[in-house]
Amino acid sequence: METGFNILKLLFCLSLVVVGSSAAQVPAPWTPSNGMRPGTCNHYECPTSKLVEAGYAYEIRLYNTAVWISTGPISATSMTQATKTGFQRLFSYIQGKNKDKVKMNMTAPVITQQATPGQSVYTVSFYIPKKNQQNPPQADDLHIQSWNPTYVAVRQFGGYVSDDAAKKEAAALMDSLKGTQWILPIEKSKGKSPAYLVADYNPRFQTTARVNEILVPFTM
Repeated sequence: METGFNILKLLFCLSLVVVGSSAAQVPAPWTPSNGMRPGTCNHYECPTSKLVEAGYAYEIRLYNTAVWISTGPISATSMTQATKTGFQRLFSYIQGKNKDKVKMNMTAPVITQQATPGQSVYTVSFYIPKKNQQNPPQADDLHIQSWNPTYVAVRQFGGYVSDDAAKKEAAALMDSLKGTQWILPIEKSKGKSPAYLVADYNPRFQTTARVNEILVPFTM
């Protein structure tokens, strides 16, 4: 009986050593994909890219040519409100409310960006499915945007997007890039406080395992 008790004591002490040593390690900031594309892209078509570098709390991707449909400037009290307004119009567009009455599949992500620096004016964009990119349907109040191959600095974060969270994550992205080879071309092409895009990959009804991204496109 005493031998069994001593064995249990030894196992308990060993477990404390293992827990203690792992707790001493400083974990990297959470990145849901760990260099992989968001899981939503297993169900919806997403723009394609090549992972150039997976760094400490950031990724550098090289996006392939892509075509987007975008709203005009939306005046709103917040970025999140502008996203909701823009989403409704863009969703009706892919449901056939366009000049050609063409229906398209839902894609991801929904991208929101500030249209006018320092003002509460935003544009919202959907990625156009690849099969529709050669001749995308037109709409009077929307416009087509084409991306050439583009380098993008990326930071992922979870939960629902808020204006404060987006600002915080954008600042954290720029902090994580300091001292890397990427900070110079970013600041050279976009400035020290570059404009950023917010990418939302999940439908609003999804309450768990949400993935959002801060995107900072730049030129090399």
